[in-house]
Amino acid sequence: MTEAVIVLAAALLAAHLLTVGLYLVRLRRRPPLEGAIGRPRVTLLRPVCGREAFDRETLESSFAQDYPDYEVIFCAPSDDDPAVPLLKELIAAHPERRARLFTGEQRITHNPKLNNLSPGWQAAEADWVCMADSNLYLPAGYLGTVVAAWDAETGLVSSPPIGERPDGLAGSLECAFLNGNQARLQFASDSLGNGFAQGKTLFWNRRMLEEAGGLEALGRYLAEDVNATKLVRGAGLKVRLTPLPFAQPIGRRTFREVWNRQLRWSRVRRDGFPWLFAVEPLNGPLVPFVLTVVAADRLDMAAVMLPITAGLWYGAELVLMRRAGWPSGWRDIVALPLRDALLPVLWLATFLRRDIEWRGNAIAPLDAEERMTPVLVDHD
Repeated sequence: MTEAVIVLAAALLAAHLLTVGLYLVRLRRRPPLEGAIGRPRVTLLRPVCGREAFDRETLESSFAQDYPDYEVIFCAPSDDDPAVPLLKELIAAHPERRARLFTGEQRITHNPKLNNLSPGWQAAEADWVCMADSNLYLPAGYLGTVVAAWDAETGLVSSPPIGERPDGLAGSLECAFLNGNQARLQFASDSLGNGFAQGKTLFWNRRMLEEAGGLEALGRYLAEDVNATKLVRGAGLKVRLTPLPFAQPIGRRTFREVWNRQLRWSRVRRDGFPWLFAVEPLNGPLVPFVLTVVAADRLDMAAVMLPITAGLWYGAELVLMRRAGWPSGWRDIVALPLRDALLPVLWLATFLRRDIEWRGNAIAPLDAEERMTPVLVDHD
């Protein structure tokens, strides 16, 4: 029995080290200059809703792309949205770039983000559309990198965000979830040929998505990225991630904001990938640490085995943080065990409710029949 406990603990530690190693390998890869589709005209579609601290910086990055032919479309849920004056200012400040602003939702799904995007999607001039969230900073090579990631087996290019510039411990905790946990695991899965979409970046072939049901088809589960992954795989294609992620400035957060956001994403995973969600308790060091303590107690090595296991676990993550250029100050290091202590609590809290709240909008999961035939709410 002791041998089995040791083997299981070692296997979980090895899996963690493997995901770190796979990301370190990606850091050494040179991104392709051009993919299977060349450099076609692209519509950059960015939804906004309300104002955030870094909006001017992240939204203005839309105009600074080192890409030969693209247009920018912003979508706001109403004329009164607080982001509208800023968007009008930015568009006026960049007359060299074709850019448009659409306000008003088309209620085609139960997902307010998709409803917000719908007018822009319909107005897009290009055959290739890249949806990028408003709080994502787009470096000059963003569009070129996304386009170059498309190959012959691709149905969607995506990328999770990397948190940067946290302000305070709660901001560092947000980065610990985004970077060392979620992005690390998502990129490891992609490196092993099993990519998952993340809603921060969704790069589509317009005809392909329209033939699969359009934006309405992305409203069958709680989040559009879950729908996107299922839709692409159902077509026999793959979700490809960009070689490396793009940055989301974090700034100051409250612990409640971090908790609510992580709980929302946990419910999204439970709704969309229940079997994967069922094994999430193995994510994080709790199980291998407990197994190590059990084995160490039986071998009378408690003073040695747990510190070694913890040192390897967090040491590998710290190396990754430093090598990848992620936030790695003392608050960021303190945030790692705090994050890992919250992981099992978040998993259990997910079962208290099934619906989520996004920017003040309550979204309930659809039943099986509704998912087969999504109900269009209205077309006004």
